[in-house]
Amino acid sequence: MIKVLLADDSPLVRAILKDIFATTDDIQVVGEAANGLEAVDLSGKLRPDLIIMDLMMPVLDGLAAIESIMSSSPTPILVLSGTLDDREVNRAFAAIKKGALDVMSKPDGDGLANLSVFGASIIEKVRLLARIRVIRRPFRHRELTAPVPLAGGRKILAIGASTGGPKAVMVIVKQLPPDFRGTVLIVQHIASGFARGFAQWLDGECPLNVRLAVEGDLLKEGEVLVAPTDSHLMVTEGRVRLTDGSPVNCCRPSVDVLFASLVSRGEEVVGVLLTGMGKDGAKGLRSIKEHGGATIVQDEQSCAVFGMPKAAISLAAADRVLPLDAIPAAIIELFTNITEE
Repeated sequence: MIKVLLADDSPLVRAILKDIFATTDDIQVVGEAANGLEAVDLSGKLRPDLIIMDLMMPVLDGLAAIESIMSSSPTPILVLSGTLDDREVNRAFAAIKKGALDVMSKPDGDGLANLSVFGASIIEKVRLLARIRVIRRPFRHRELTAPVPLAGGRKILAIGASTGGPKAVMVIVKQLPPDFRGTVLIVQHIASGFARGFAQWLDGECPLNVRLAVEGDLLKEGEVLVAPTDSHLMVTEGRVRLTDGSPVNCCRPSVDVLFASLVSRGEEVVGVLLTGMGKDGAKGLRSIKEHGGATIVQDEQSCAVFGMPKAAISLAAADRVLPLDAIPAAIIELFTNITEE
């Protein structure tokens, strides 16, 4: 049985969530908190498998509550955002930076059909996130495969991530230098409506210019382009192409679609596959490697979910398997032109 703690100052929201989970036979609401202080207290007493957290609460807000919980009794946390306005979305990603695993929006009240879609989505999300072990652990600069000689002078950095990915992507992009000599393309599986906020959050955290990709964009050095909601991101003849093609690996945008579109660029490409459920990106990463590109996969110990990276490793798609904190340096090395004096 999955034990869930609800933390929201709205009795209506808590009632809706309880009704949704009552339709399952494997999810049980074990406690309710009407403010952040209660959430911190109950998380320690009840030891839930997952906390569903609102951010705007009295006494102690959600951000402070998340920070306290992650320092005392680390627990998977799903943030429910009340609106998709810039301020609320920015707070949601601040919560991820403090340790929350994922974010999704609350139902917008457009009738039973919308509530049914929301119910199915949050049930699936709870079942996934509750399985993740959240612990405090020191970083280990440890490479799990022997270093492969990889030439420098690359031009395109393609990053794919899913569950647990926003924070992992931020860790990498934040450490790229202001004069980074490549274009960065990111596919992050994220709840509908949050891609723009994700790009804005990254833009505020890192020295490079980050924005949503737009159809026809040219690839420019030092620019970071994020796949928009519900569109595949591809590169054709040096330009961005956005399509509404069928989901690949149940995903749109799909990491595999991005990676596959880059194989013709050969040695110019560095593919990075980060934490996430499923196998999206594994085949595409292997194709990048087979066509002369460099490939890096996040190691199991630093992943929130070792699904996509594991799939890539099983296909022998990884040149290097690295802990998250070692990936930025490896990327920077690859984008340094070793032929320059």
